[in-house]
Formats: sequence, structure tokens, C-alpha cells
Amino acid sequence: MIAFEYIKGDSAETIPTQLSDTVLAYAGGTDLLTRMKLDITTPEKLIDVKSADLPSGISETEDGITIGALTTLSEIETSDLLAEKYTLLCEAAGLAATPQLRNRATLGGNLLQRPRCWYYRNKHIDCWLKGGNDCPAKEGQNQLHAIIEESPCCAVHPSDLAGCLLALDASVTLCGKAGERTLSLADFFAPPTDNRRRETVIEDDELILSITIPALPHGTRSTYLKAMDRKVWAFALVGVAAVLHVEQNEIKDVRLVLNGVANVPYRLEETETALLYEEATEKVVVKSAENALTDAEPLSNNHYKVTLAKRLLQLALTDLLT
Repeated sequence: MIAFEYIKGDSAETIPTQLSDTVLAYAGGTDLLTRMKLDITTPEKLIDVKSADLPSGISETEDGITIGALTTLSEIETSDLLAEKYTLLCEAAGLAATPQLRNRATLGGNLLQRPRCWYYRNKHIDCWLKGGNDCPAKEGQNQLHAIIEESPCCAVHPSDLAGCLLALDASVTLCGKAGERTLSLADFFAPPTDNRRRETVIEDDELILSITIPALPHGTRSTYLKAMDRKVWAFALVGVAAVLHVEQNEIKDVRLVLNGVANVPYRLEETETALLYEEATEKVVVKSAENALTDAEPLSNNHYKVTLAKRLLQLALTDLLT
């Protein structure tokens, strides 16, 4: 690890004035420190934001739920409030990493974590995401990579909670030198481009302050299912975040997001449209799931993800109907 300076941050107002591409915010550090040890990220200075007055904790408002950026995954996993109204968040947090890491990892850091692609994480390989000319995974070892082509990079986003929050139509509040701004999570996540080789639109001088989730209609149910190459403590091969609202046996609202298939959480808008206002039966949801992912473009070693995603989608929707 290259030497760096460590300081404690003062406040959400002053920290952004110090941030840059070489001065980074540090909270739980569960991803950042790993990248630093691999010499993938080499900051000159880390500013510890845990000592500042950044929002933390889970609170209910008239309009929904607000979760502070410094809230740990353990707090999300064990929240009675979230368990009652936003079940998929507790499920996703409980499936992430190990108990020790969940005690340390923060929601803000979880959303900003970088891909676990073995080419990206190897300092000796100049992959596209790190400024190179091409993505070696496209013709290489790509069994864990994207089946949806959105970018020259085919790494997938590693966060379980990101897909769940997108399925809940959440928004993120950022603070930078220019002040605060709020974006929908759909706008916050964006596939990498030549001019922005990362998975979000956050600027170098910005911090995540909080996530806001709108209130759900009474009776809305949700779940998160995750397939891993180990029984526990692994990143998703495919994850499915599903939110379903049924009234009088008719599907009134449905939101479906896949993790592990694209650069960013991938919303199945066509499948949602096909299900909306249909009869809430197992036959209907199984058929819609089977017709999902018509735009998938699997690589040489990850065709299995298409079948796996459809099966998880069927299981999630069927579970929400029972």
C-alpha cells in the first residue's frame, strides 16, 4: 500500500472543499482499503467522515423512510421498521459479506463500491475501466460478468442494496462544493463511459448524505433473492429485487431489478409493463419471467446467468403472491 495522509473530517459542509481525485472520503473502508492494498486506488489523503456530522440511522417521515449514509449494513439488517415495510432491504443487507463486515460497512460506501472484476482488481492489467483501451473480460474469463451490454466495460455492480433501493424508487442526496442536490437512484447509477469511467455520476468533491425511500401503498410486499457460488458471504451471480402490490387479485404495481447482470442495477421495465394490471396468479408471473431478458447478450462463459435470472425472478414473484 502506498503511503497516505489520514485526517478526521469536520463537517458535511467543509469536507467537500477538501475532496478531489486524490483526496478521498473514508467511512467503513471495506472496499476502499481493499483497493488501496491492491494499489488500484492510490489516494494522497483520506478524510475520515465518521467523525463528521453526516446523517446516520433510519427514520420514518410522512413521505417514507430516510436512511443516513453512515448507517451500517447491520443496522439495516436488524431494523424492525424496515422489516415491516421494506423487507427486501433487510434481506439484502443480511446476505452481504460477513457479520463483521456488515458491522463496519456503511450504506453510502456500499452504493459506491467498485466492481470485483479480477481484471480490474489486478494492478498489472490495464483494463478499460482503469483507463486502458479495452476490456479483457470480453474475450477472457467472463463467467461472473455482464449479460447486458451497456458500456465498453463488462464488469457488474457488486452491491445487493443498490438493486433493492432502485426497485423502491429511492433517491440519493449528495453534498458538494456547489451545495446539495438530490437525484433518483436511476439517474445516480450510470454505465461507465469514455469520459466517466465509474458506475455513478457522483463528482469528486461530493459525499452521499442520505437515501430517501417513498412510502409504499398498504399491502405492498417485497423480497430479495440472491444466487451465489458459495452458500454465504459471496457476491451475487444474480440477484433479484422484487416489489409487488396486489389489490383484489390484480397487480397494481410491480418493480423488478436484477443485480449481477450489468454495470449497474438493471430494471426489467418490459417485464413490469407486461405484469401491470394482470391477474395475480402463478401462471401469469411465471410466463412473464420466462419472457424476460430478451435483450441479454451473454459472453462466452456466462450464458447460465440468463436461465438463473429467469428462475430467481419466478421464485421471487411466486413467493410474493403467497
